[in-house]
Amino acid sequence: MTISPPDVLTGWQEPPILSIPPRVSSAGLEAVDLAASAGLVLDPWQRLVLEHALGERAGGKWAAFEVGLIVSRQNGKGSILEARELAGLFLFGERLILHSAHEFKTAQEAFRRVLSLIENTPDMDRRVLRVRTSHGEEGIELRGGQRLRFVARSTGSGRGFTGDCVILDEAYNLPDASVDALMPTMSARPNPQLWYTSSAPDRDLAPCDQLARVRSRGLTGQDASLAFFEWSIDPHRGECKESCRDHDDAQSPESWAKANPALGYRISGEHVAREQASMSARGFLRERLGVGNYPVDGAGWLVIGQAVWRSRIDLGSRSDGAVAFSADVTPDRSMGAISVAGWRADGLLHGEVVEHARGTGWMVNRLADLVERWKPSAVVIDGAGPAGSLIKPLEARGIEVSVPTAREVGQACSGFYDAVEQDRFRHLGQAPLDAALAGAEKRTLGDAWAWARRGVSVDISPLVALTLAVWGLETQPVDADPLDNIW
Repeated sequence: MTISPPDVLTGWQEPPILSIPPRVSSAGLEAVDLAASAGLVLDPWQRLVLEHALGERAGGKWAAFEVGLIVSRQNGKGSILEARELAGLFLFGERLILHSAHEFKTAQEAFRRVLSLIENTPDMDRRVLRVRTSHGEEGIELRGGQRLRFVARSTGSGRGFTGDCVILDEAYNLPDASVDALMPTMSARPNPQLWYTSSAPDRDLAPCDQLARVRSRGLTGQDASLAFFEWSIDPHRGECKESCRDHDDAQSPESWAKANPALGYRISGEHVAREQASMSARGFLRERLGVGNYPVDGAGWLVIGQAVWRSRIDLGSRSDGAVAFSADVTPDRSMGAISVAGWRADGLLHGEVVEHARGTGWMVNRLADLVERWKPSAVVIDGAGPAGSLIKPLEARGIEVSVPTAREVGQACSGFYDAVEQDRFRHLGQAPLDAALAGAEKRTLGDAWAWARRGVSVDISPLVALTLAVWGLETQPVDADPLDNIW
């Protein structure tokens, strides 16, 4: 049944996934005001992206060397780029801005939009020295020497340019060779910035490894030089009618609003409903709800192989019996994760990340809510790890916490490894777990091993939490009344 949402439903103006570097000031407001003077009035979400992307460190250099923006089509991504390019030309004095798109027609259309804004603004137009309109040579040059060039990546253009700002639009189709050619062009610039902008990719349709790596860094929130924004839903929420997580139902207008900041502004709920009725389920998830089919970098995977891990994906997997929760925190306490393990109806283990978010202040309340609702057989936290600080607040809430010994932590890691390798485990293919396992390593723990925290560049808190949740499920007694643990 097609659902037609009320017209008052509007899109989220702050992205569900946001990672921004620390800054002391921002040139974003100046860029917003300049765009408005040219008749380009930005929505709140567009202003938010510019404010954070153009954050400045002490000394005036960009806090973000890289900016990643993933948002579905027709939401207004192009207007952000136009505002950024106008600011680069007329405010920041950037000598060369390079706008790259996968196809020439897309780069050409972007050129025409920026040119129209400039030509219709006398204060800008009088500063233009020349406009190049030859095929493949589109660009704008100011009297002060600032240039804005538009090129198509498919032609190999970009090599040899020294860009202060390089924009890689349509990054859903971005081969590594293009980045390899463009990245060195920025090395000699004093304050460069590189933008990746895209709708959600599909690795089966186009090369998107570079975008996937940027996204993986954005998900961890630990890259101090990356500003990352993504409007999307969690494709695995709402897979089952009942779940321990909040629902992200692809048919729900609330999910449409979460993934489309322009809903109610430029995109109508009625049109989205028509899209859902006409498009394939996979296409609707990708094109309208921001659910990409991402590759995972093949480098790493030192403990459990990538092929083995991917073969254990079951998008319809769910628990039909007892469950156990666990929480873990990164050593710097910048990220926290809660994972759950449960028994499936076929006797296999099911595991997933319940929540993975910045900071730790949310974790006790979230765990308390989960315990009250699902009556788990165990809540497991490693008392010797950084999440150990959660134990006393949880116990003060009347929650019994299972605290494994060092030996039991080793047994938990071995048990999780065996369950995956012996094909007794299923998961949902969630990005935080993929990223964690891709970079995870072992550390010696007596005669056993545990997940290494030092010397790894990824956030393994979702993996540690899932490992301990599986251990808790397999070792802790289940409530005598099985109905307490039915989903």
